[in-house]
Amino acid sequence: MQTTLLLPERPNICIVVEGLDRSGKSTQCQLLVDSLNAQRPESCKLLKFPDRSTTIGKMIHAYLTSEADLDDRAIHLLFSANRWEAESAMRQDIENGITLVLDRYIYSGAAFSIIKGLNPTWCRACDIGLPSPDLVLFLDLSVETAAKRGGFGEERYEKADLQYKVRQAFLEMAKAGGVTWQMFDANTSIDDLASQIESTVKHHCRQVSTNALKSVC
Repeated sequence: MQTTLLLPERPNICIVVEGLDRSGKSTQCQLLVDSLNAQRPESCKLLKFPDRSTTIGKMIHAYLTSEADLDDRAIHLLFSANRWEAESAMRQDIENGITLVLDRYIYSGAAFSIIKGLNPTWCRACDIGLPSPDLVLFLDLSVETAAKRGGFGEERYEKADLQYKVRQAFLEMAKAGGVTWQMFDANTSIDDLASQIESTVKHHCRQVSTNALKSVC
């Protein structure tokens, strides 16, 4: 059973959900958005990155599905550009009191490029100035378990050796500080995980004291 969120009148925060491929991010994002909107209609929006509906997003999709090959730096810049396409709308939504739930964000962009050997500072520089999240929820799942889930291996990065490295890159970013990260065991049931996430979001919303959305720096 999902819990009922008791949010303040102004829960306009930016929440990012990160994790390995097939860790259940999209499912949990949708459950969280549905719960927030059930309590207060049209108070929350879900954004998925990459957004494959844009021109840049279509190029990224072709790369991820191995229909096209691109230089590692070029694809990193495209991922970042895809996020920049949404920048002004994200800020406007936050100013209007909308909570944003992001299915992947700058951390995925950095992690997948860093493990290819790209300079971490360069990887992060592309996203400086983008909206900074208030909270990052990391769904931790063993690579072995992820590999057994349906659809694993359909896209370019869904390879066990890469996922091991990506998980480590995420954990290093979580330790870096600057933004609150909350770790979750994604091996639990969908409903139990959703309840844990909702409890964390409720607690964090109570600590929100300003409408201002910080920028990545």
